[in-house]
Amino acid sequence: MTTPQRLIALFHHRWAVPALAELHRSKGAKLVTLARRTGASSGSMRQTMSHLIELGWVRRNPGYGHPLRPEYLLTKRGERVGPACAQLMAAIESSLDMNVALKKWTLPALQAIGRGPSRFGEIASRLTGITDRALARSLHDLQQESLVQRDIHDGRPPFAAYHASPHGRRLVPILNRLRAA
Repeated sequence: MTTPQRLIALFHHRWAVPALAELHRSKGAKLVTLARRTGASSGSMRQTMSHLIELGWVRRNPGYGHPLRPEYLLTKRGERVGPACAQLMAAIESSLDMNVALKKWTLPALQAIGRGPSRFGEIASRLTGITDRALARSLHDLQQESLVQRDIHDGRPPFAAYHASPHGRRLVPILNRLRAA
């Protein structure tokens, strides 16, 4: 899996980042505990845990007894991702709308823009699998949260370029760590 695909895979499930952050903080937790602490439903958390196990970031605790109440732990790979997830969650909780920040494409789009001013097509080419509609919605959400600024450049034809705002640039290093983990 390439590094941009890792970041996209991480945000594929809304509860993945909060779950990894909580597993990092608590050094392991039961499914019910994770669901309660993150606000996810048990079904959503179960799907998220299956996804994170597939990615190799989470494993079931083999020493924990009851099969219907599994406990989850971070793997070695997950231990590299967990601290950045906890840092990202702290930043989101302090200054962003959680519902916007944890959408599938919002923060991957911010990370793609964090490389420098980018046109719509350049951003789309960096995000494998994103549709034009999803990217347009993500850029709109990022602008509403004051993480991205849109500038119109004169020319023939005029074009728009997006760049991270000072607030957005504070999140880019965290997203880069998640991308590289």
